[in-house]
Amino acid sequence: MRGTAIMTAVFTKTSLWLSAFLLCAAAIPGHAQPFTELKSALVDYSKADLEPRKACDLLGKFRSKEIVQITATMMDAGAAPAHCRVSGLLSPEIAFEVSLPAKWNGRFYMIGNGGHAGEAMEAPNRAEQRTAALQNGFAFAQTNTGHDARKEPGASFVMSNPEKAIDYAYRAVHLTANTAKQITKDYYGKPVSRAYWNSCSNGGRQGLIEAQRFADDFDGIVAASPWVDQTGFTIAAMWNQKALSAASLTPAKLALLGGKVMEKCDAIDGLKDGLIDDPRKCAFDPSRDVPACTAGADGPDCLTAAQAEAVSKVYTGPVSNGKPFFPGYMLGSEAVMPGLFGGGTGSGWMNVLVAAQPDGKPADFNLAEGTMRYLVARPPKPDYDFQSFDFDRDIHLLDYWSTQADAKNPDLSAFRKRGGKLLITYGWADSILQPMMGVNYYEQALAKNGPETPQFFRLFMAPGVAHCGGGIGPDRHDAMTAMIDWVEKGKAPDSLMARRVVNSQVVRTRPLCPYPQVARYSGQGSVDDGTNFRCVAP
Repeated sequence: MRGTAIMTAVFTKTSLWLSAFLLCAAAIPGHAQPFTELKSALVDYSKADLEPRKACDLLGKFRSKEIVQITATMMDAGAAPAHCRVSGLLSPEIAFEVSLPAKWNGRFYMIGNGGHAGEAMEAPNRAEQRTAALQNGFAFAQTNTGHDARKEPGASFVMSNPEKAIDYAYRAVHLTANTAKQITKDYYGKPVSRAYWNSCSNGGRQGLIEAQRFADDFDGIVAASPWVDQTGFTIAAMWNQKALSAASLTPAKLALLGGKVMEKCDAIDGLKDGLIDDPRKCAFDPSRDVPACTAGADGPDCLTAAQAEAVSKVYTGPVSNGKPFFPGYMLGSEAVMPGLFGGGTGSGWMNVLVAAQPDGKPADFNLAEGTMRYLVARPPKPDYDFQSFDFDRDIHLLDYWSTQADAKNPDLSAFRKRGGKLLITYGWADSILQPMMGVNYYEQALAKNGPETPQFFRLFMAPGVAHCGGGIGPDRHDAMTAMIDWVEKGKAPDSLMARRVVNSQVVRTRPLCPYPQVARYSGQGSVDDGTNFRCVAP
């Protein structure tokens, strides 16, 4: 995901960099920009006039049955306003933090984790989220889910205590949310009025788990690029590794592939604008639509038959006993991260699905390998070799972990009944997690919860946008302000205006529409101006 810690002891420098990038970024809702649309909001959530009823240091004496360690420190104003910071441990080793502003707006805001979690509370992107929340008067909380990735990288944390697997899967977030709200109430003398979740990738999975298992924890949940099906993803990553490991796909070849996809698919939506509105509508065949290398030859401007077959397997996704098992990656995801991670010409697949070096491991596979070795295998098998995995016989090996970590339950009746609101965003060009996880989950939830599902749950797909942001499409938006208006004023978001920013300049805006609607050009004005588009049925 944009977030994974390291699964094995030895990586290339590039893989280490990418893994760290993924781990940190998933805590933030991608390039989403919470609170930036405050001026146009129906709710002035920045109005904060509630003051503490006790001294900060007295929170160091707060007790609950889960707390095994707690400290409280008054933090001077800096990037963030002055606030009371409560840190501690919940049993067995769940680190948590609650930051409480001097002037409180009555609301609670929490972020999640990337990959296999374990991030430091002071990681720069997490500190930025804390600062933004405090500046707007929110009580802010976070957790590492029970382990420190610097000491226990990847999923190896289960080696010291098997109970940590459940903390990572779902328990740590739930316990932290409840404890943090209790501490907040103790400090201000009033209960939290509204609680919000905003996170991406594994953090999106955590948000969905909260809606499915712990409906009372949050009033509004924004889940960006959620890792809905961790075990399905793991199987797909092994499938892709088997398909691609011997294909010798280079950055140049992936750039060629991405270019041919854009040539074939861009105008299918009726507008040639460098974006593919819905990749499912494009019939692209790499063996037909990309120049084929002559027999026995290879080069940067063609694909061999073996390479075209490997690419097709990535698009198709894993097959078990002759039937599709899990969605593949979407057309348009091949080349969306120019210049990042040693990719040369820059491909969305390079270092994520395709190893940059012959002996390297791409990030998705590293994540999956760690899941198989430490979370699926019981007891853990640190030397597990994925080559032994049989896609026809071994799918069941992941069944138990699926019941713990996957966020696939479409029954949201309890969350709906308590008045909860759920908003998912996903980039169609995500090269780390399969966007169809989001689409499939929404459609299953719609079937389970009925035609009125959009009254409490909406999905927004973003053309050209990569994992948690980035890519070539407009990726910056404020779903959190829309969520607050939805929860507190009953105004469901009919669109999210997204921006593409290059060198600090907005170069394109485009509305993101509630699925299955799509943004259609009016026929007049610049295609870079989102006001010239409207959301319509496909």
